[in-house]
Amino acid sequence: MLFLLILCFASAFLATAVLVRYGRGHTYRYASTKPQRFHTGNVPRLGGIAMLFSCTVGWTWLVISAQLRFSNQIGLEGTTAASLWLVALLTVAAGVYEDLTQRLRARYRLLLTVGTAAVACWLLGMSVPRLDVVTLDQWWATNAWLGLGLAVIAVSGLPHAFNLIDGYNGLAGIVALVCCFALAYVALQVGDRQLAAAVLVLAGATAGFLVWNYPGGLIFAGDGGAYLWGVVIAIASVMLVKHHGQVSPWFPVLLLIYPVWETLFSIYRKSVRGQSPGLADALHFHQLIYRRIVRGVFDDDEARRMLMRNNRTSPYLWGFALLTVMPAVLFWNNTLVLMAFCLLFVVAYTYAYYSIIRFKVPRWIRR
Repeated sequence: MLFLLILCFASAFLATAVLVRYGRGHTYRYASTKPQRFHTGNVPRLGGIAMLFSCTVGWTWLVISAQLRFSNQIGLEGTTAASLWLVALLTVAAGVYEDLTQRLRARYRLLLTVGTAAVACWLLGMSVPRLDVVTLDQWWATNAWLGLGLAVIAVSGLPHAFNLIDGYNGLAGIVALVCCFALAYVALQVGDRQLAAAVLVLAGATAGFLVWNYPGGLIFAGDGGAYLWGVVIAIASVMLVKHHGQVSPWFPVLLLIYPVWETLFSIYRKSVRGQSPGLADALHFHQLIYRRIVRGVFDDDEARRMLMRNNRTSPYLWGFALLTVMPAVLFWNNTLVLMAFCLLFVVAYTYAYYSIIRFKVPRWIRR
C-alpha cells in the first residue's frame, strides 16, 4: 500500500504542478466580490482535475495488479474500478464545468449529483441495510427502498458538504485526507483490503494536491475537487457498512459529521432568514473563525496578510474535525457511543457558532 500511496502522491503532485503553471486562464471569471473569496490574485480552481487523474492512475494500477497477480499487491476488480471511475468522472465534470464557467446553478449541480448517485447505486449495488436502532431496523429491513434512498442521499449530498467547507487553504483537503485514512483503517480491521486500497488512492491524490494548496495557496480544489472527495468517501462509507455487519452505520456519520452538520445547519440558518439554501454567504463556521477569532497579521503586502490569515484559519477546523474522527475510529463498532458523540458534536457546534456570533468567545481561544 505504501507504493500505491507514493504512486498517487507523485502523479497528483506533477499534474497539479502543470495546472499551477498553465491553468490560470479561466480565473478571470471568478469575481472578486464573491462572499466566499478570501484570497487575492488569480488562482486556478482546477485541483479536482489533477486529483481525478491521480485516482485514475491508482485505480488502474490496482486493476493491473489483480490481472497480473503481482505478489504482495492488492488488486481491484475491473468492473468495480470502472464503475467507481465513471461515477467520479461524472461528478467531477459537473464541478469543473462550474469552476471554468461560473454558470451552473446550484439546483442543476444538485440534480447532476443526484443522478450520478443513482448511477453509482445501480452499478455498485449500494444501499444502507440497517441503522442499528432496534425499534427501526425491522421496519427498515422490510422497506428496501429506504436503504437505497439513504444511499442516494449520502452519495449526492456529501460532495456538496465538502464543497461548502472548502473555504480556506488546506481545510477540506486535510479533512478528506483524515477521513480516507480512517475509512482505510476500519476497512483493514474487517479484512477488506480492496476497499482500503481504493480509498488510499484518493488519500495519495489529495496529499499530492495539498503540497501546492497549503500553505502557498497556489491552486484550489474547486467544486470539482470537493465533489471528488465527497463522492468517493460517500461510496466507500456505504460499501463498508453494507458489506461488513460489524461496522456500525453510525461510524461514517460521526466521521463526517462536521461537513454534514455544517451543511444542514446552513440550510436551516438560510431558511430561517428567508434565503435560498443555494445562495452563497459569508456566515459559515469557518468564515466566522476567519473574521472573529484569527488574529490580524501585520505586513505591508495585502496579499500576504490575507494569505497568512487564510492559513491560520484551517488549523482551528482541523482540530474541530479531529474531535469527531478520533472517537469514530476508536468506537467504529459501538453504535450507542457513536450516537452519543454525534449528539455531543451537534451541541458543541451550535454552542460555538452562537458564541462567536454574540462575541462571547473566551480569550484563550482568540490568542
